[in-house]
Amino acid sequence: MGDRTAVVTGAGSGIGAATATALAMDGWTVVIAGRRRTALEELAAAHPDLRLDPVPTDVTDEESVRNLFSVTATRHGRVDLLFNNAGMGSFARDVDELSLQEWQAVVDVNLTGAFLCIREAFGRMRRQQPQGGRIINNGSISAHAPRPRSIAYTATKHAITGLTKSTALDGRPYDIACGQIDVGNAATDLTATIAEGVLQADGSLRAEPRMPAEDVARAVVYMASLPLDSNVATMTVMATKMPFVGRG
Repeated sequence: MGDRTAVVTGAGSGIGAATATALAMDGWTVVIAGRRRTALEELAAAHPDLRLDPVPTDVTDEESVRNLFSVTATRHGRVDLLFNNAGMGSFARDVDELSLQEWQAVVDVNLTGAFLCIREAFGRMRRQQPQGGRIINNGSISAHAPRPRSIAYTATKHAITGLTKSTALDGRPYDIACGQIDVGNAATDLTATIAEGVLQADGSLRAEPRMPAEDVARAVVYMASLPLDSNVATMTVMATKMPFVGRG
């Protein structure tokens, strides 16, 4: 398949680190982006045999995102894949207790940050030769059903679905495919409390099962492996026994 270059955001830990590693093991050159330089460099150092290229990036900063894709194109020639993974959770709050500052912080990372990365990747993919590429957005099962007291996170994840569909439609003339992976309970720092007990819709607290982040990574690698005339529009990958399907 020749040299393929991927950009993975939020790559310093969790799903991002697992996916970057899995893509590199599948033969990709992977530009790993995140705010923590040390975490990126440690990931690359842990896999010296893989092509992992750290580029510290703040996805909420327009110039930082532009620099990420400029550096990628300069060092590696093109952008074939963006795994738009950077995101943040939020404290459980009733709607009337959520400050504008907290709301904006979640929107800035989960929605605006995703848009900025899509915009830069789309532009590179549209203009490079050969034309085209693939964008995979990390949604969440919160793009389908909310947890209690999670209005900011839930709203941004529903919005990711809109970004995905619009990008998929607008990318058709340029051989840019866009899909979304919705993840439920991957075992990362972000979901640590879920294993201990998390608020359910009926008001109870219940521990929920989680799955390895590496299982999500394998799904992303599959999505990324398809030719550009095929696309996984949406995929849900979740811990089998978590309370999502049915009344839980």
